[in-house]
Amino acid sequence: MFEGKNFFEILSMGGWTLYVLFTISVLSVSIILLKIFEFRKKSIKNINSLLLEIKVLLGKNEVFEAIKYCETINKPVSNALVAGLRKFLETKTSNIEETMRRTMSIEVIKLEKYTTFIATIGAVSVYIGLFGTVLGIIRSFHDISLAGSGGISVVIGGVSESLIATAAGLCVAIPAVVAYNFFTRTIDKFIVEMEYSLSALKEIIESVLNNE
Repeated sequence: MFEGKNFFEILSMGGWTLYVLFTISVLSVSIILLKIFEFRKKSIKNINSLLLEIKVLLGKNEVFEAIKYCETINKPVSNALVAGLRKFLETKTSNIEETMRRTMSIEVIKLEKYTTFIATIGAVSVYIGLFGTVLGIIRSFHDISLAGSGGISVVIGGVSESLIATAAGLCVAIPAVVAYNFFTRTIDKFIVEMEYSLSALKEIIESVLNNE
């Protein structure tokens, strides 16, 4: 069926819906690669070593140095810690939870950017493909009614071409759904790390205050 046809001729066989699917597939792949690179850049290898360094610096009463150290790392976990350390520097208490949670919410919003678009592509692409298939079948039967002959071979040929849209829809939807699930799990991991850093920093500050 595809012998001797170039890429754009194959696209035209599936109708205008195939052009739509091709466009959103390019957007989907671009966003997936962007988010993978972003998550790799923002992930932290060893959160315990970061917290240990903060504990050492706070033990020496070097709060400014601890803030500067976290700022150089510039990741969601370290950004949440910066907010908590600044609150501690301001109040000299361990009441840092509200401030850190505000920063954590901002970081989660940044992490979730564009992920809903991937989820939408995964949900809608299949229906766009099915819509293209239905239009193709309707067009095939319409052509048969005009020709008045052709038999089953004409029907099968038209249906096989229209089913390209369904296949294309699945090819776009499956990677998008897999990517969205991966992004969701990764964001949950970031949230757990920030929650852990909040709890750990409170314990470190309370220990420092008790030793004064």
